[in-house]
Amino acid sequence: MLDRFKDFWQGVVLMPFVRLFIKLGISPDAVTLVGTLGVCVGALAFFPRGELLWGVLFITAFVFSDLIDGKMARTLDRKSRFGAFWDSTLDRIGDGAIFGGLALYFAGPGDSYLYLCVTLWCLVMGSVTSYARARAESLGMDAKGGLAERADRLVSVLVMTGLAALFDLPILMYVTLWALVAASTYTVVFRVLKVYRQAVVLDADLDAGEKPSAT
Repeated sequence: MLDRFKDFWQGVVLMPFVRLFIKLGISPDAVTLVGTLGVCVGALAFFPRGELLWGVLFITAFVFSDLIDGKMARTLDRKSRFGAFWDSTLDRIGDGAIFGGLALYFAGPGDSYLYLCVTLWCLVMGSVTSYARARAESLGMDAKGGLAERADRLVSVLVMTGLAALFDLPILMYVTLWALVAASTYTVVFRVLKVYRQAVVLDADLDAGEKPSAT
């Protein structure tokens, strides 16, 4: 849903940072690394102590690196297999830090076993969502689609966590986590079924091709 705004953020809002980093000779891979480290520090240093708003603000300062590094690579016309691998791998680490930090919050000052479990479910389903697509594409199939892409998950949980802390309305965070449970679970099931339908056709074609022709 939020991917439609990517061009606006990359081409307008974040473009000055893209030009600055390129001028300074900073590589897209370095931006990816620094951004991920910032996200991890923000999530794991602030969330477990109950400092949700400060954690969200700190993470927000770094989370846009995911858009900056991609725009830098395209501006430099730099296509790198390692860069794509690096970006996807560090995305998983950043996502894990955010939801892991929230899980530690609910295990500590948040004091809710229920929402600890809900947060961990969001973490697992988010990872499976990304893995399902990557694995399908490695097998020559398509697993795009569903309700909860990475940007949707991160923006929703960060915005609502920040608002919940700012206005002292934890219900905003609770509702968002349940919504992510439903959307992420649906997305995983959707992608599995989509790949299953493609696999059935491909396997049938393969079996038909292996049968000896009639003489």
